[in-house]
This record gives sequence, C-alpha cells and structure tokens, in this order.
Amino acid sequence: MWEKLRVVFTIPELRQKIFLTLIFLAIYRVGYHIPLPTINQEVMAKSSTEQGGLGDFVDRVAVFSASNLREATIFGLGIMPYISASIIFQLLGSVWKPIEELRKEGETGRKKINEYTRYLTVFLCLLQSWMYVRWYLMGAGGGSGGGLIDPSFLNARGELSLAWQLTSVVTMTCGTIFLMWLGEQIDEFGIGNGISLLIMAGILARMPGALVDLVKNAELQLVGVMAGRIGVEHLIILSLLFVGVVVGVVFITLGQRRIPTQSAKHVRGRRTYGGTRQYLPLRINQAGVMPIIFASSLLMLPAMFFAFLGNILTGASSQLSQIADMFNRGTSFLYNLMYIAFIYFFCYFWTAITFNPKEMSENLKDYGTFIPGYRPGKRTADYLEKVMVRITYVGAGFLAIVAIVPTIVSSSLGVSFTIASFYGGTGLLIAVSVAFDLVQKIDSHLVMRNYRGLLES
Repeated sequence: MWEKLRVVFTIPELRQKIFLTLIFLAIYRVGYHIPLPTINQEVMAKSSTEQGGLGDFVDRVAVFSASNLREATIFGLGIMPYISASIIFQLLGSVWKPIEELRKEGETGRKKINEYTRYLTVFLCLLQSWMYVRWYLMGAGGGSGGGLIDPSFLNARGELSLAWQLTSVVTMTCGTIFLMWLGEQIDEFGIGNGISLLIMAGILARMPGALVDLVKNAELQLVGVMAGRIGVEHLIILSLLFVGVVVGVVFITLGQRRIPTQSAKHVRGRRTYGGTRQYLPLRINQAGVMPIIFASSLLMLPAMFFAFLGNILTGASSQLSQIADMFNRGTSFLYNLMYIAFIYFFCYFWTAITFNPKEMSENLKDYGTFIPGYRPGKRTADYLEKVMVRITYVGAGFLAIVAIVPTIVSSSLGVSFTIASFYGGTGLLIAVSVAFDLVQKIDSHLVMRNYRGLLES
C-alpha cells in the first residue's frame, strides 16, 4: 500500500490535483470557523451546546450540508441550498416536460439546467439566511438586549438595524455561493466530486473531537456493559462494531445485481461484429443516502411542532410534551418504527424517480442489445422494473439497519449520540461513498499510466 501511495505522488499531474484539492478543502475549513460580525461569540458558544428540537435539527442538517449553523459563520448555510436546488430540478425532470427535454439535449441541456440551479440556489440562500437571522439569531437570542447579537451592533431601540440584518443575509449567501464555486473548482482542477468532498470534510472534521470526548469520559478498567459508564469493554465493543458496520456499508454500497445481456450480430463484408455477452449492473442501494436524509429531516418536524405548541398552550403543555417526546430521537419505539417506514417509502420513491426502466429498455434496443428470454420494449422494461423492486426492498432494509444503529449504540452503551452517529446513518454512508468515488478517480489516473490501482492486489 505504501508503494502504491508513493506511485500516486510520483505522477506530476495527479500530485498537482491532490494538492489543489487539499488547498481548496483547507480554505473551506478556515471559512467554516469565521463568524458573522454581528454575533456575540461568548453567548453563541454557550447556546451551541444546548440540545432540543431546533438544536437536533441543526445538527442533523449539518451532517449532510457541510454547514455550521450552531456558530453562525459565513459558511453557516453550507452547501445545503445548492443540494436542495439540485434535488428540486431532479424531481422536476421527472414531472415537468421542459426540464425533461433539457435533460435529453446532452451537454447543452445540462449546462442550462446547471445555470437554473445556480439561480435557484441564490434565491434559497437569501430566503434561508433571512429566516435564520430573523428567527434563530434574533428570536432564539432574545431579540434585543443580551441575546446572540453583539450589543455594539444594536441601535438606540436595542434592535439590530435592517442594514446589519441585510449584511448578515448577504454574507451568508455569498458564503454558500463561494462554496458552490469552490466545489466546481475541485471538479475542474482537483480530483473527486467537489461538493461531495466538502460534505465529507465536514463529517470527518467531527471525528477527532468525538474521539477525544469518548476517551475523556472512559475509564480504563472493567465496569460492566450495563453499568451506565464507559469502560474498556465498551471501547472494544465500539471498535469491533465500527469495523463491522463499515464492512457492511462497503459491501452494500458496491453490491450490484448483474443482468446478462446479449448484443446482436452484425455482418459487414466478411467480418462479424457484436454477439458479445455483457452485464447490465443494477445497484442494490439505488437510492443512495437520500432516503435517510428525507426520513430524518421529516421526523424532526413533529417534535418541533408539538414542542412549539406546548410553549404556546400552557394548559396542555404536559400532554403536548409527551407527544413531542414520542418523536424525539432515542429509545422511542414509535420514532424507530416511523423512521424505518419512511426509509422504505423514500427508497422506492427516489428509485422510481432516478431509475426509468422504459428509457433503459429503449437504450438497449437502440444499441442492438437485449436480455435473453425477454423481447425488447415493454417486456424488457417490465422485467427491469420487477428486478429493481426486489433489490430495492433489500437495499431499503439495509439502510434501515444502518440508520437505527446510532440510536441503538447510544441507548444501549451509554455513549453520546455525537459519537454514535459515526457508527451508521447519513454521515457514514456519505463518507464511504465519497471515499470510493475518490479512489476510483485516482485509479483511473493510475491505469492510464499502466500502474496498478489502489484496490488491486
């Protein structure tokens, strides 16, 4: 392995791409900690440790958006507005004819959709940053006086002026647009998918702090698995469990259902072309990490809604608080059951949007390829849809297991959810997927120069 890594850095072009990527990621990490000028940093540091409905929601969004809403920085919104805009246009491509036609125009249509995505990203940035400044900073911080806003920026009435509010909104919007540009620079001049690498960098940056907290709270002696404290046996179990979960994630991420295909023979002169036997790979986890993102985000809304009603309706606050606790992340059976149900729903929903068996059947027919035993056209499309429904069931079951592993680890072993989140869920899936994509990109450079790939023995 060390010899392969040495070979990677001996190729000038590849070495330059890797160093540029690291520089771009370093720029992102620097901006990640630069706060907005109007924020009272001491109060913000205290409030960032608070838990609750809104705090949990902010933490979950931060995992898959490379954001830092807890500390109100210039990159506070992260890349989430761009991801939201991309998802919106991907959904529109399946239901709106003009976008669907643009997708079929090839490179020209893709550039046009990217342009529209950037415009929508700017609009979402302005909307989300304005809501964040008005609701979270000024509302949660107490508005006037000694809230999250620095007193030196308050006017005579003890409020943040409209000019400074707009300044904060524009600053956060420019931060997200800069991250979007940074991701595109990584795509063009670096190596790997820029947006995905930014998200993975945000996830991996949380690991050292979580490990330090785990070691600080651990006792270097045997305390018993059910003692409520973290001992040596807990550290051993967590280490083995982490390896097992990563192996399972890698297995299911690379898992494919290979459907045999046969190309038709073409006789030209005295030569015969085609007639080869190939495979059509269908991913077991076709939906990727999107079902977990949708399910976890959607399940946060009921808890926040009932907690908000409990603060308003004081007479029924205890009942509403009990209902809100049923939707809180933890040992709630209802929460885990709904979590699994939503994951299955969004797996089939997202697969139905991204996987088009009719279009795939037509493409096979155009290239003179067919599946043995099935006529080209509708019969082939029906067979592909039947296969995808079956393997999606398996993929959804795997995602459900990975999604609830952090909850089980946190409740049974007594570790914080920040540490348990590295044993499954969105963060681990994203990190593994991006790491494999990065390795494949590096392998392509090595193979072009007749070197062995990083994963080859």
